[in-house]
Amino acid sequence: MVFSSVVFLCFFLPVVFCLHRLLPGIRLKNAVLTLASLLFYAYGEPVFVFYLIFLVFVHFLVGKIARKKGKFPLPLFVLLLILDVLTLFVFKYAGFFVESINGIFGLALPVPDIALPIGISFFTFQIMSYAIDAWRDNRLIQEHFSDLLLYISFFPQLIAGPIVRYTDIAAQLKERHATPLEEAQGLRRFIIGLAKKVLISNAMAVVADALFTQSATENLAMPQAWLASAAYGFQIYYDFSGYSDMAIGMGHMFGFHFLENFNYPYTADSVTDFWRRWHISLTTWFRQYVYIPLGGNRKGKKRTIFNIFIIFLLTGLWHGANWTFLVWGLYYAVFMIAERLQWIPTGKIHFKPIKWLYTIFVVFTGFVIFRADTISQAWHIICSLFDFSSLDKVGFSGALSYLDFYTVFILFAAILFSGPWAKQLWNKCKDKKYAEGLSYVGAVVLLAVCMVFLVTDSYNPFIYFNF
Repeated sequence: MVFSSVVFLCFFLPVVFCLHRLLPGIRLKNAVLTLASLLFYAYGEPVFVFYLIFLVFVHFLVGKIARKKGKFPLPLFVLLLILDVLTLFVFKYAGFFVESINGIFGLALPVPDIALPIGISFFTFQIMSYAIDAWRDNRLIQEHFSDLLLYISFFPQLIAGPIVRYTDIAAQLKERHATPLEEAQGLRRFIIGLAKKVLISNAMAVVADALFTQSATENLAMPQAWLASAAYGFQIYYDFSGYSDMAIGMGHMFGFHFLENFNYPYTADSVTDFWRRWHISLTTWFRQYVYIPLGGNRKGKKRTIFNIFIIFLLTGLWHGANWTFLVWGLYYAVFMIAERLQWIPTGKIHFKPIKWLYTIFVVFTGFVIFRADTISQAWHIICSLFDFSSLDKVGFSGALSYLDFYTVFILFAAILFSGPWAKQLWNKCKDKKYAEGLSYVGAVVLLAVCMVFLVTDSYNPFIYFNF
């Protein structure tokens, strides 16, 4: 079940929200959210929901043992981390690992065909967050199995984030409140995210998919290659930021407050700045649980470079079991290290448009690697990005053939809303009460439009649904 589905919008969410609103006491509210979350996951993963419960139970049991001992024994903590890493490796990387071994050494080892649980990277990182936070501070050990299960399985952020660290939500599991105004604001945020996904991301996906499919059989002209890169860049941004908006909005509706996951990444003026703005929950997780424990930037230049390399190697691997993701992570490691060493002197350039163009160039070129099915396909498209010989009438007309009036309109909307200009205009409104009322009217209209598109259009992919 995905958020942008009729079943979720018309049945699941309204029923769960009403039950949560009517039931008294935090225990009953948590119980209905836990049950609803398990049903939500079981709707698409009826088998793996039991493994999810098992994983939570093991962590709860170890935490209970640690509480009795008065401290979290290091061996038990290490065992939990091994279990979590093995979970990711077996389900997500075992097949890729065996295929790579076969390819490198010319072997014919049987490749395990293991189904990938939806959202495994997200819920595994969250349960690792609990293990690490509880080991660091025994006061954070969860006393109630149901609350720990709710933290891991909570449906708004279960299958595509944002990754919620345990320290950020532990207190909210015990006590939280949502006023009618906060619930309304959460619903409005949810609708905005839904519109990002349904109206912008889906339209860009049609263009991106067509061009990347074409690139698998023939070389793209330069205008087509850049259109493919831009279309996918906007598709993935509005897909994932839209999903995050929906998750954060639903969190508000149920009294939870999740941290922001995106901060206008396409306005960044360096690659380093881009990663401060893009998928903030993932970069925060790696910074808090990997980068800083490795020494961060406190142990000299060489160690800092090594730590950056490790972080982006893991970032690439986290996104998927494919060489394209690994290369994509290393691609960013090169630019992050180059900026750190001032080989690319972004700190010394004061003309922001130049820094912005450089950043967009790097990011959108990187998305070609991320989206391609193979390294070979990515290389051919990247070569096409710089094939000036294809700058002829055929090349431009070939790109324009993928755009109609509606798609061009959506492309301009994607560019407009990728920056903070609409928010800045909102902040300048003199009559905030009047503007606030209009925003809810606009949200209702957006919801109606989205419902029309969902009912009439069967094309509704979710990129991060696979991670």
